[in-house]
Amino acid sequence: QVQLVESGGGLVQAGGSLRLSCTRSGRTFDNYAMGWFRRAPGKEREFVATINWGGTITDYSDSVRGRFTISRDNVKKTMYLQMNSLKPEDTAAYYCAAGSGSYVSSREDEYDYWGQGTQVTVSS
Repeated sequence: QVQLVESGGGLVQAGGSLRLSCTRSGRTFDNYAMGWFRRAPGKEREFVATINWGGTITDYSDSVRGRFTISRDNVKKTMYLQMNSLKPEDTAAYYCAAGSGSYVSSREDEYDYWGQGTQVTVSS
């Protein structure tokens, strides 16, 4: 099995920054894409960002493009989400996910493994 653990969430003022981390453990496999999703209170979970195995291909939702940066360190088995210029509407539980395929995707059903989530709260 594969375990994903997110960290780095917290409370921040609007305009501030946070960096989320997602560390993988368990069964070893290579060449898989990873992604970040989030669920705001009362809303469906939505795509945030995705990255391929080599870190050369990324994609973002329109709502975070230009403010968030996804990256990964395969040696450390860790993925990151640098979040800048945070807005109150970014408040959500953030989830990392790993897919068994190598292609980046914004679709939840392309991901096989999920973390438990870390809460990000942005105050106005």
